[in-house]
Amino acid sequence: MVAWKELYAAKSTSAQQALGKVRPGARIFIGTGCGQPQTLVKELVSEHNDIVDAEIYHLLTQGEAPYIGEEQSKKFRTYSFFLAPNVREGIARGRGDYVPIFLSEIPYLFKTGKIPLDVALVQVAPPDRNGNFSLGISVDIVKSAVENSLIVIAEVNDKMPRTLGDSFITVDMVDAFVQSDCPLLEYQLPAEDPTTDAIARNVASLIEDGSTVEVGIGTIPQAVLRYLGNKNDLGIHTEMFNDSIIPLVEKGAVNGSRKTINRGKITASFCLGTRKLYDYIHENTLFEFRPSEYVNDPFVICQHNKMVAVNVAIEVDMTGQVCSDSIGYNFYSGFGGQVDFNRGAARAKDGKAIIALPSTAKGGTISRIVPRLTEGAGVVLTRADVNYVVTEYGIADLFGKNIRERVLALAEIAHPDYRNEILKEAKNHHYIFSHQKELPAKALAYPKEYEVRRPLDDGTELFFRPIRPTDDTLLRNLCYSLSERSIAFRFFKPIKSFPHKFIQDFTTIDFSKDMAVVALAKDTGGEQIIGVGHYYLNQATNRAEVSFLVRDDWQARGLGTDLLEILTDIARKRGVTGFEASVLLENQMMLAVFYNSGYKVTTKKSDDMYSITYDFKEEKI
Repeated sequence: MVAWKELYAAKSTSAQQALGKVRPGARIFIGTGCGQPQTLVKELVSEHNDIVDAEIYHLLTQGEAPYIGEEQSKKFRTYSFFLAPNVREGIARGRGDYVPIFLSEIPYLFKTGKIPLDVALVQVAPPDRNGNFSLGISVDIVKSAVENSLIVIAEVNDKMPRTLGDSFITVDMVDAFVQSDCPLLEYQLPAEDPTTDAIARNVASLIEDGSTVEVGIGTIPQAVLRYLGNKNDLGIHTEMFNDSIIPLVEKGAVNGSRKTINRGKITASFCLGTRKLYDYIHENTLFEFRPSEYVNDPFVICQHNKMVAVNVAIEVDMTGQVCSDSIGYNFYSGFGGQVDFNRGAARAKDGKAIIALPSTAKGGTISRIVPRLTEGAGVVLTRADVNYVVTEYGIADLFGKNIRERVLALAEIAHPDYRNEILKEAKNHHYIFSHQKELPAKALAYPKEYEVRRPLDDGTELFFRPIRPTDDTLLRNLCYSLSERSIAFRFFKPIKSFPHKFIQDFTTIDFSKDMAVVALAKDTGGEQIIGVGHYYLNQATNRAEVSFLVRDDWQARGLGTDLLEILTDIARKRGVTGFEASVLLENQMMLAVFYNSGYKVTTKKSDDMYSITYDFKEEKI
């Protein structure tokens, strides 16, 4: 114990003297995020040292980055693995370089000497009784930088929390210690806004109890945490987190009890937050900080059952290519851990890889789901990498889908003002059928508010929701499964084939006046449509013509009654005054559904058909 204390005292010095060890032309690493060593950075750019022609390497840093300023361009050139706002403009103007690389692979650059580091400037918590220093809120690639630099200068700050895990370095690994009492940099959660919240809610709907979750850098992924409070037994394995983690732990939603590895631990490599968070994680055994080469290793990630990765994009093209590091030719952020976690989650048992983004940018003047990526934009995730894409308008599941299906799914969650533009461009390239229907923007808003889960009389729970154009394959499957009798009951004539041009008349709905609701059940190959109910408004009478279709093996189980009740509820809310329908005399089950509707039904017989009408105001006594 005496030995390390003496060594620590001998290596303690001023920032000016410590930086005096840095020679011209040095390759200098600076600690990450809110763990940036502010005292050392301030001294680095002072006039008191002889540093010139140096190279700065970092992942991303909060606060100021004075070394990339124009006045410092003769002394430093910055190499950034991820562009934070503090270096974005400088790199765009040529005073630095962007290094595109997976976060999991950056430590390999240091270890192999492909990027030989001369100096590492890091910030640590005060030593424990054994002379070990915790890297605190920033372990990520910082530990590898310390292990592979010729000189290590550590800023010791008693405000740095001592985080646990693989987060410690020893006194003999450091060449100079500089004392600091600077308040740690803090990251404030962005203000809530309706679009971000809608996206976050959509993402949260994909996260099941017992999932292990990663939320990447960005407003949307972090907002997702706000909507997980009603989940159970969640685990966290993520490159970073912020203050939003605290209420989830306190509510018990996050406990790690069902994690496949590192069970019972929140595993991360760094955090960005406020003093409240830093105090919360100090010596908290629930939190386990590990280096990026472990946390971001796709092989480690994929070992978690139900692994969910949530990351963001700048734009997505209509086939599913994702750009998330540049806006055209201008580099904006970086690869970070997006590819690491996307691929890891996709390979995990029951895993989900999610890309989330707003449907528009620049005040709604441009779409972020586009026919083609902007010139100069880089593909960070290929078409084959992408599973789910989420906007405020819904969720597109692209896994295993062909190009036509992808175009329709992505157009469906684009902003209504830009959907037909996507469809027109897709037709030009023969990605979709030339007869694919287009509808005015006002007709295209998917009415998510009508989604509902309901049990049948036997307790079987089904998911009911408005139909989508992308349901064409599922509806086609339903139609081909029907008996001749069921087909005749619905279409009043024998039909042998159900081509797309026929099917899309039932899946592409003008929701401004008409409605169609499908009933979905888990079946071979995933969810299958087992029933569908339509109504089409007759604007002259303000009544709607209603019709139903139920798969033969689900008939006589109350499904028709549920569909009618749901359509009735929607119609009444929309001001429709009643329903009318045509029913074959033989279709006794459908007649019973109408007669048991609770309304006074008027029936008129004509040949082999009943014409049924009723008004919603005329309920049975």
